[in-house]
Amino acid sequence: MTTLLFICVIWLPLLDLGYNDKWRSRWVNSKHKSDYGEWKLTAGNFYGDAEKDKGLQTSQDARFYATSARFEPFSNEGKSLVIQFSVKHEQKIDCGGGYVKVFPADLDQTAMHGESSYYIMFGPDICGYSTKKVHVIFNYKGKNHLIKKEIKCKDDELTHIYTLILNPDQTYEVKIDNEKVESGSLEEDWDFLPPKKIKDPEAKKPEDWDDRAKIDDADDTKPEEWDKPENIPDPDAKKPEDWDEDMDGEWEPPMIPNPEYKGEWKPKQIDNPNYKGSWVHPEIDNPEYSPDSTIYKFDSIGVLGLDLWQVKSGTIFDNFLITDDVKEAEDIANETWGVTKEPEKKMKQDQDDLKRKEEEEKTKEQATEADEDDEVDDEDEDLEEEEETKDDMEEALSEMDEEEAKAKDEL
Repeated sequence: MTTLLFICVIWLPLLDLGYNDKWRSRWVNSKHKSDYGEWKLTAGNFYGDAEKDKGLQTSQDARFYATSARFEPFSNEGKSLVIQFSVKHEQKIDCGGGYVKVFPADLDQTAMHGESSYYIMFGPDICGYSTKKVHVIFNYKGKNHLIKKEIKCKDDELTHIYTLILNPDQTYEVKIDNEKVESGSLEEDWDFLPPKKIKDPEAKKPEDWDDRAKIDDADDTKPEEWDKPENIPDPDAKKPEDWDEDMDGEWEPPMIPNPEYKGEWKPKQIDNPNYKGSWVHPEIDNPEYSPDSTIYKFDSIGVLGLDLWQVKSGTIFDNFLITDDVKEAEDIANETWGVTKEPEKKMKQDQDDLKRKEEEEKTKEQATEADEDDEVDDEDEDLEEEEETKDDMEEALSEMDEEEAKAKDEL
């Protein structure tokens, strides 16, 4: 089988000396807006391999980003289509996209923007605590259709690889880190087509249809002693001695809940002998439904794009792949992300441990400085007390000398 393969230049082997600039000629930035965010080529702050893990990273906060790469156009008719790439939100993303878009070959790359028509949008999207999902959106007959299932994405700071498999039998599969997380059929999990069945507009529930499972027992009667007031005067309450009826009016004891109150009486329920069950609206074939065995097919796939918004920048995209070989995609994922994921995780853990240790040392230093300041303050207070005591003693001695001199004069 002919393989339809597009691999980002970022990790192609046998790179020439112009590696650091070669990606700029492959990726075309849109000029639709004048203030799109800038991309840079980097492996980030932590990685498994300093060269192999280099990818396209968003570099400016609160910006739209729009860039794309073109390849030889093809149709996926009669074969599987696999879209795969890796994402690393090393900035601990708060709100922003991490998805890719697959465009038809006639896309004007320099004019690409959020409303540009695309074939497929796939990948993670995170915003706050409520939105942490994987988008799988297909364009069918000019309209974008969102998957009806909720697929949770990864929200940590490590690299993860996302894979979408679209099969000619109109089934699909979504994988994260080479593990299946969702699958199904296009017709069931998207609203591409009208429903096969609809409720018969001519059918109505018969007037004598009784769908009450339980009814009141007609032979049940309310006991004579049932009716009691909900509240009664407090029998233990006494009129205050200083109560003045002329001034305060006639005294009445406060009300308290009646312990004998039984609430509203209702007859007991019994099985309804006429119960026919819940009425089910009969269905008929939908005259507007028409099967389509080509929902999966796209005629001229030719551009892969990154068209997204990020509040906090720092996401790195890498390992882009489009192929018709599911096994090849799995192998490439293992040869790229699979090889560097553990070293990357270790480097991240080492950095976190070092940072935590530095923070602990800083906290200890601050505590020690605070203790030293307290000791200095205590020493200053002791010196002040000694000075005050010395001054008091000198003043007392001076007064004694004066008294003694006065006494001699009197003699």
